[in-house]
Amino acid sequence: AVETRNLKQWFLRITQYADELLDGTEKLDQWPDKVLTMQRNWIGRSHGALVRFALAGEGGASVGAAGSSGPAGTDGGGEPAEDGIEVFTTRIDTIHGATFVLLAPEHPLVERIAAGRSDASAFRARVGRFRALDRTARLTGQIDKEGVDTGRRAVNPFTGETVPIWVANFVLAEYGTGAIMAVPAHDQRDLEFARKYGLPVRVVIQPAGEAPLDDGLDTAFADPGVLVDSGEFSGLQSDRARAVMTAAAEERGIGKGRVQYRLKDWGISRQRYWGTPIPIVYCDTCGTRPVPEDQLPVELPRVEEFTGRGDSPLAQVPEFVDVECPDCDGPARRETDTMDTFVDSSWYFYRYCDPRGDTAPFDPGTVRYWAPIDFYSGGVEHAILHLIYSRFFCKVLRDLGLVEHDEPFTRLLTQGMVLRDGAVMSKSKGNVVDPDQMTATCGADALRLYEMFVAPPEKEIEWTDAGLDGSARFLARVWRLVTPFAEICAAGGVPSVEGLELGDAERALRRKTHDTIRRVSEDLDPRVHLNTAVSALMELVNDLYAYCERAHIGPFAGDPSAPASGAGPASLAVVREALEALVLMLSPFTPHLSEELWEAMGHGEGVEAAGWPVFDADVARADTLVLPVQVNGKVRARLTVSVDSGEDELRRLALDQPQVRAHTAGKTVARIVVVPGRLVSIVAKS
Repeated sequence: AVETRNLKQWFLRITQYADELLDGTEKLDQWPDKVLTMQRNWIGRSHGALVRFALAGEGGASVGAAGSSGPAGTDGGGEPAEDGIEVFTTRIDTIHGATFVLLAPEHPLVERIAAGRSDASAFRARVGRFRALDRTARLTGQIDKEGVDTGRRAVNPFTGETVPIWVANFVLAEYGTGAIMAVPAHDQRDLEFARKYGLPVRVVIQPAGEAPLDDGLDTAFADPGVLVDSGEFSGLQSDRARAVMTAAAEERGIGKGRVQYRLKDWGISRQRYWGTPIPIVYCDTCGTRPVPEDQLPVELPRVEEFTGRGDSPLAQVPEFVDVECPDCDGPARRETDTMDTFVDSSWYFYRYCDPRGDTAPFDPGTVRYWAPIDFYSGGVEHAILHLIYSRFFCKVLRDLGLVEHDEPFTRLLTQGMVLRDGAVMSKSKGNVVDPDQMTATCGADALRLYEMFVAPPEKEIEWTDAGLDGSARFLARVWRLVTPFAEICAAGGVPSVEGLELGDAERALRRKTHDTIRRVSEDLDPRVHLNTAVSALMELVNDLYAYCERAHIGPFAGDPSAPASGAGPASLAVVREALEALVLMLSPFTPHLSEELWEAMGHGEGVEAAGWPVFDADVARADTLVLPVQVNGKVRARLTVSVDSGEDELRRLALDQPQVRAHTAGKTVARIVVVPGRLVSIVAKS
């Protein structure tokens, strides 16, 4: 069973950076929008008001409204009844419709109320069941809404009316103040709760220009509107009313404007062995003291046995716990909790910049050279923990003068998950693929290539063995294509393509080669579209096969022992250029095959030392292009023309097309628009 305990814990004050973390998302223009949205929602900045509902006396008597002779929060005789309940709301314009108050089960007032009840044990047991519910389910509302009446009442500070106080299982202590004013007419969750327990519903916002709502509504009206039954504020629009009513609350001493955050300070204490020790000691004389810097890092001791008592395993190691106070040298005790492991992952990349330093976590000068990280890849599941914590650490380290940048990662890629049978691969689900088995069957290169080709890296993929077979077949085609030429290339019998007279087929193959270099280079960086890069390489292989078949060389040679017989120098030169570019561009995807082929082609250095193929825009530029010709917006013909054709020539050729003449016969050509490299558009009028 899960047991909930109250523990003293250490926190990092991440809320001090809430505004900077939130506003900084606007500058992360190379991060996925979904990650930025998740972070903004997690930080959750809300502008609203903090309003105090006084506790009514034991008899629950109503007290005066704000602004009346008897101020809200008194027992009718002018003396405060008890401490009040602070409520944060973004909709103070609806406060006249607040008909009850809800407390989180963990709210400190709940125990005070319990202590005064005759059925305290039963009340505590009921509330305890609320506390034991799954926190995620409570957070997302995936539970049946339940509550228990405390028997006490609070005073609505704007109406002076007393309203019942309930404890509800869906109210969270860490959001706002752990208490909410329930306005069932204008909040669906509150409405469902009110209907379940027979609590009153009061409409105080009416939609502008629509039929008025009544208290019997089935769906809460949560939009802004016009205030009604709201005393002096009736008739105001919601937006205006919020500002006016917040100012009134401040003037009357019953509330104030407040910016609230969903983000809470980061509790880092963990009652487990595996983690970084928290460098704190406790001295009865000096109090809580940090471990001196010259005694850092505090290292974990060896622990022979772990127990399930609930406290930290380190508490069972006297030689670790019992130390001298760093200030008075008297007896002291170490903190035995360890840090959340997210602390370690929040700055590890700085240590990577300086992995061998032994006097500090990292050298600021070295980090200044390497950081920020240019490109960072990780799962989207890290959006609201690791990635926010890393940004927080970066800003703290900046303020300490240890780094000079504001953000740790310039560009972020969140890769998709691999699915099988419609579910994310997981050992617990038994739907994993054994990589050893896959590599034994098809090879590591085929496995890598399939993963890169099957989808863009940020998308989910559904694993199929058939796709892996396709990658293996493609690599076999590459092998059959390259190996016939490898010996000739290695022997130095192929001239350089520069300066050779090329035929149309050779020029076309060179264009394809250099266009592929451009496409693959751009797909890898900056686009990171690995799948389309592989697709471009497959197109090049197809074109190479087609060229070899027409020339009867390579895999299509009549004599396999003489794969280049009959091929001229120009033919061999453009094929070698294409094959070398192909092997180099394949190397990030299929390093083993590429290394073998590169060596077979006579290159002494490894493929990784060869450098990336160089794109030549002049070579890639086509000699001709096809332009559509439109007449009154519809394509009527297509022109195959030289890329150097001028606008006058294009106009003449367009008008000379039979289909164009047929659709302009008997009409006046009013205008001919030439969009260079795109189209020719003719406007003809009767």
